[in-house]
Amino acid sequence: MSMTRGLRLPVVVLCALTLYAFAFAAQVPSQLVTPTPLPAGSTLVIGFLGGYDRWDDEHRSVRRLVLDLRQHPGVFAESIANRRRHLALQLIRRALDSNQNGRLDPEEVGNARIILFGQSWGGAAAVTTARDLQRIGVPVLLTIQIDSVGLHDDLIPANVRAAVNFYQHDPFTTIHGRRRIRAADPSRTTILGNFDSSYTFRSVDESNASKARQVFGGSHTKMELDPVVWNRVNQYISDAIARRLP
Repeated sequence: MSMTRGLRLPVVVLCALTLYAFAFAAQVPSQLVTPTPLPAGSTLVIGFLGGYDRWDDEHRSVRRLVLDLRQHPGVFAESIANRRRHLALQLIRRALDSNQNGRLDPEEVGNARIILFGQSWGGAAAVTTARDLQRIGVPVLLTIQIDSVGLHDDLIPANVRAAVNFYQHDPFTTIHGRRRIRAADPSRTTILGNFDSSYTFRSVDESNASKARQVFGGSHTKMELDPVVWNRVNQYISDAIARRLP
């Protein structure tokens, strides 16, 4: 048996086990708790997790914020893995379809109250989802990116009313978030700010992070766990729900 052939089986087995693990952990529609259609006047908030984080990992700040938002009357919130964006789109379509005729009518679209946010790859997923919603004419109240990592996540589509971006660019950190977001149409989208945080001389409680995150994540990990940042994210979402944003 050649060395190449001898190595092939372990590689195939490893790949199969990896795919099985992802399939086993995959988020499915039955795990979403938002009623469909949504009650009139409700706000739907969707948070996208970063990396390969599980959608229900309560150590992650996205998930913790979603659970907190569920305590507010008239607010329905879901955390979704960034690689399962199609679930978010399915949910939004079903949530807005108040007459359940299988399509979104102009009145249903006009009543939409959608907020999207995410961390790392989840930040990029929030912008991409907003772009997908633009194609079907659904407006978005607010997008929030937290140390967003992705392609084309700097341009906010015109169906978004307001957007805000938090990032860090500390030295000796391999993962840096998007520095600046901008509006595709400034007359329709207000950029609320691009806010820089630094952890070079500031510590954050990393007890909820794995050793690998602590060693290799650097300031990217610290920002994901920074209560100051997440309190601000919570406030922006609360302001949008209360219609205090532009």
